[in-house]
Amino acid sequence: MAEWSNRRTLVVAAVVTLALAASVVTIQQDARRAIVGAIEESTAAAFYSLPDPLPKGKPGTVVRTQRIYSVPIGTTAWRIMYHSTDLFGADEIVSGTLITPMGPTPEGGRTIVSWAHPTTGAAARCAPSVGIDPFDLIEGMDAMLKAGFAVVATDYPGMGAAGPNAYLIGKTAGNSVLDAARAAHSIDTSTSTKVLLWGHSQGGQAVLFAAQDAGSYAPDLTVVAAAVAAPAIDLAVLLGDDINDVSGVTIGSYAFDAFATTYGPTVADARLDTILTPAAAAATPTMAKLCLFGQQAQLHTIARPLIGDFLASDPTKTEPWASLLAENTPGSTRLEMPLFVAQGDIDTLVRPASTAQFVDGECSIGSQVTFLRFAKTGHGLIALRAVRQLMTFFDDALAGRPQQTTC
Repeated sequence: MAEWSNRRTLVVAAVVTLALAASVVTIQQDARRAIVGAIEESTAAAFYSLPDPLPKGKPGTVVRTQRIYSVPIGTTAWRIMYHSTDLFGADEIVSGTLITPMGPTPEGGRTIVSWAHPTTGAAARCAPSVGIDPFDLIEGMDAMLKAGFAVVATDYPGMGAAGPNAYLIGKTAGNSVLDAARAAHSIDTSTSTKVLLWGHSQGGQAVLFAAQDAGSYAPDLTVVAAAVAAPAIDLAVLLGDDINDVSGVTIGSYAFDAFATTYGPTVADARLDTILTPAAAAATPTMAKLCLFGQQAQLHTIARPLIGDFLASDPTKTEPWASLLAENTPGSTRLEMPLFVAQGDIDTLVRPASTAQFVDGECSIGSQVTFLRFAKTGHGLIALRAVRQLMTFFDDALAGRPQQTTC
């Protein structure tokens, strides 16, 4: 018994030692990434300066790349800058990131996951690729890298690389998601042209536009499946649900500034003063320059007095705003690939009823939808909590296996 007790003590001690060693290694790796990331962030400004004159290039053509060294061990990553087009067909330069796992290339090449991030702001400095950890907001990235996928993440037009605010301009954002995949394929020769689309909140809207336009806009890509978590879908409903709190005023400022910037030159009365109160119209351009992370206190200071005093009239009944909101709401086109939709049941930003109505609409036009509801889950956690089911959905789609369908 004494011998067994001693042996058990030695085993426990060895396990504890290994666990502590692993913890130390993890802490060291995290510290390394933070230090290198801080250095890269402080020296990255030159990367985002647009070339003058701007080079010409087809959508997806790479303008420049920059290696990122603050990466998880076993991966290679780049900041990327590439050509895309806006909803009017004009060329624009977009930035983002690309990360791929090391190791043997799978037969046929690595599948690309094109990720579309949730709201971080609308200004250039709010881009995820600009931060110390440009991969922090890629929900499910570790599982995707482990599965052998390459992951590319657009910043969206107007973020990172300078350009006009394009917040919730559906076709523009969707194009940038598809062109990010094109850029990834040209940068990393281990990738194939098979693409999986994945987005959360604002990114859900971008993915849905990318999915419905993929066949006509990017026929060189094979979009195998699309997936969204709590997507920003019916913009009129979303605005109505959220406008009476700080979050709604903030999102409204990003969106109305983008719509006025995008449509104002060509659409009569697409001006802030035709839909917002004088106080809101004056404050909105300032709010649109502030980021959701790091400048939240400033945003709240401006937004709080505008609660209940933001809209001058109902945008769903006021032209041209009613038509512009409808134009940027996805769901009018049958999807040619299976769609995964995840929704939390206590989400107070994207309401469950709105997402359920969207799914019903997709089913009615013949899309194949897998709709999963997650209990006790709000807006911020839904994408992370859906990763396990998402990976099964992606695996089945790539293997050609029948999907569980809600329709």
